[in-house]
Amino acid sequence: MTIIQQSISQRRTFAIISHPDAGKTTLTEKLLLFGGAIQMAGAVKARGNARRAHSDWMKVERERGISVASSVMTFEYQDCTFNLLDTPGHEDFSEDTYRTLTAVDSAIMVIDAAKGIEKQTLKLFEVCRLRNVPILTFINKMDRDARDPYEIIDEIEQSLALDATPASWPIGMGRDFLGCYDIFNDQLLLMPKGKASGNIENNNSSLIEKCSSLNDRKLDKILPNYAVAKLREEVEMARELCPKFDLGAYREGNLSPIFFGSAINNFGVRELLNGIGNYAPSPRPQPTQNRTIEPIENKVTGFVFKIQANMDPKHRDRIAFFRISSGHFKRGMKLKHIRDQKILTLHNPVLFLAQDRETATEAYAGDIIGIPNHGNLRIGDALTEGEDINFTGIPSFAPELLQTVRPEDPMKAKHLGRALQQLAEEGAAQVFKPRIGADWIVGVIGALQFEVMADRIRTEYEVPVIFESTSLFTARWIEATDNLKLKQFINSNTTAIADDHDNAAVFLARNAWHLDRATEDFPDIKFLTTREQTH
Repeated sequence: MTIIQQSISQRRTFAIISHPDAGKTTLTEKLLLFGGAIQMAGAVKARGNARRAHSDWMKVERERGISVASSVMTFEYQDCTFNLLDTPGHEDFSEDTYRTLTAVDSAIMVIDAAKGIEKQTLKLFEVCRLRNVPILTFINKMDRDARDPYEIIDEIEQSLALDATPASWPIGMGRDFLGCYDIFNDQLLLMPKGKASGNIENNNSSLIEKCSSLNDRKLDKILPNYAVAKLREEVEMARELCPKFDLGAYREGNLSPIFFGSAINNFGVRELLNGIGNYAPSPRPQPTQNRTIEPIENKVTGFVFKIQANMDPKHRDRIAFFRISSGHFKRGMKLKHIRDQKILTLHNPVLFLAQDRETATEAYAGDIIGIPNHGNLRIGDALTEGEDINFTGIPSFAPELLQTVRPEDPMKAKHLGRALQQLAEEGAAQVFKPRIGADWIVGVIGALQFEVMADRIRTEYEVPVIFESTSLFTARWIEATDNLKLKQFINSNTTAIADDHDNAAVFLARNAWHLDRATEDFPDIKFLTTREQTH
């Protein structure tokens, strides 16, 4: 095995997906803690001087106690390099999550033990399914009142059409939660007494007792009689009813191992991390318009899946998040920017721990590095050592809500234009400039995005803005195989045409009838709700 092959085989690049409040960001913190990336875990809703979550680094995230942007955290654990992507759970920011899922090889799905599968979990799972992303499931908050484990497993199988097999089994729940039986490794994991601290040294994640099997007499000595009898019965039943764990079926996205635990109490986290290390795939082949890129190829290729502006408010910087798809990257490498056919020298690439960074001297397929960006890189851009390729499957979605935006001070109109352009390139929203009229139009998936955008434009660009409702119904990108027919359509509908931040033409419909009429009158025009970000 070559050094490149060995290094790639040790990479695990994964995202955490869930409905809001299922405990996703808390779990992220605890994975970082166990991986040795941080010394003390923060809390999402910390008070006063209490530590806050590392992955929620934006001002607006800290104020609201929610994640609104994906963050990347790289750390070493045992013999593997983990690239962990924490994604927004709130559906108003789901577009960022969808794009992030194009850059991972597997995912952890976090489910609240009391609530089961919720709406946003279902949506995100469907995105994973489109790409056959393998999923490990973590049933969180077992230390609170929870639903029956069989009921949750059955719901996963029915709602998601996904085979599920328990990797561990809970012993009790709520106040009576004693721990789990690790089915894969035949060992007892006991929940420590007392409240968990954020520091591992002060708080063992679990007390482990090796067992020969479920019939080991050790269990009778450690657990109360009622708990042992129930555990044996339930695990035997689960083994009979659930399919056996099959590594191939899991990696194809057809089966999910189920881990139970309590992230806030550090319980079950180590086992989940081990599960990612042992079972999750190393970097997978990546589709392009031309061919499939294999990770072990010698030449470096990769794509930009996210732009984040102002990670460092003092420097007004922009960082392009770059997923390496193949090869061995070294600092100072010259890569071809396929969209504009220019050569970029990557002098200062960075590795992330949320907003903290260190210079990346080298990286391999599966790694995610940050490239300082002065406006030349965009979402979907490919960088290679020379080959002209375009990666596929990086989506942009037509917005569901549209509003006009203007600065409070008319003298700051140029500043606003620059801010909107940057935020659009970042993928925070769609921004349209009508060909007739002065006002900018902002399109988003959910209403909360308007608030976040107004806050960010005010704090990061020092331009207080006013968002106002508009009579517009929806926006659609327009395309045609015949350029002349596209031109005719644009000339006939000038007042309804705008350009997005990439200068792609967009049709702004006043209502459903307006859109239907345009579709009927111009059958050669495609009105697109999604647009692939390939350049």
